[in-house]
Amino acid sequence: MIGFIQRRLLLAIPTVFAVSAAVFLMLHLIPGDPASIYLGENLATPERLERIRHEMGLDKPIHVQYLEFLGRAFQGDLGRSLQNDRPVALELAERLPRTAELAAAAFVVSVVFGVSLGILSALRHNTWVDTFAMLVALVGVSMPIFWLGLIAILVFSIQFAWFPVTGQHGIASLVLPATVLGIVSSATLARLVRSSMLEVLRHEYVTTARAKGLRERLVVRRHVFKNALIPVATVLGLEVGSLMSGAVITETVFARPGIGKLIVDSIQSKDFTVVQGAVLFVAITYVVVNLVVDVSYAFLDPRIRVS
Repeated sequence: MIGFIQRRLLLAIPTVFAVSAAVFLMLHLIPGDPASIYLGENLATPERLERIRHEMGLDKPIHVQYLEFLGRAFQGDLGRSLQNDRPVALELAERLPRTAELAAAAFVVSVVFGVSLGILSALRHNTWVDTFAMLVALVGVSMPIFWLGLIAILVFSIQFAWFPVTGQHGIASLVLPATVLGIVSSATLARLVRSSMLEVLRHEYVTTARAKGLRERLVVRRHVFKNALIPVATVLGLEVGSLMSGAVITETVFARPGIGKLIVDSIQSKDFTVVQGAVLFVAITYVVVNLVVDVSYAFLDPRIRVS
């Protein structure tokens, strides 16, 4: 198992490097001068600009800047914000609990709705229940997060006044954004659970279990659901990444002060250091989650552990 984890870590390292390099290059190739943003229009004299560029290392070749950024990042130093001169790592640390709270709640909503809908659809295959469940999943896949969020605010916050419109005010302010983000993700999960369950239900060992007189509930729980979890576990790992990216839109719509909104605000203000630090953090989170998913395969399927 240790060797398996080490191999997966070695495969994850190039991914992190590639993402960090792509983000670094894109942010340095788009129009805009970080030194001018740092000083402001009124103080950006040629002499001051030259001094700030030297202090920030912007006068060095771009590959040298990238290597220095990686060296500082490995030490936990992601630079300082161009807007408020605060450490980027501190900005991320302050906003991480709010984004983690939203992603965790949305993940629960996604799993509960997606798995339940998929199982129900598979067990009632080719009935009106199956058709209705897949219609709901299709609608969920087709709806953009920002549109669904605005509709939810209009109906449940403005018309019925059940939940706060924006901000962060306890559990009540978490319900709408988590539900919106989770429902959109659950639609894809429901379709996958259905197809995976239908495939397992056709296997001979399921027919044998039924022929032995086992109750349908035990057949589904012991033989069908567990064996259908392998592809579902893969998608659940990808769902965490999609929830992190979806949080960018959701936190902006609902004005939640998390990492997603920090990225959007930093892009609008051309705060390059915050953007590259936040994207690198999201990429590392994505890689770690997928590593956990890979390790979970060994517990779900003994054949993978043996190989």
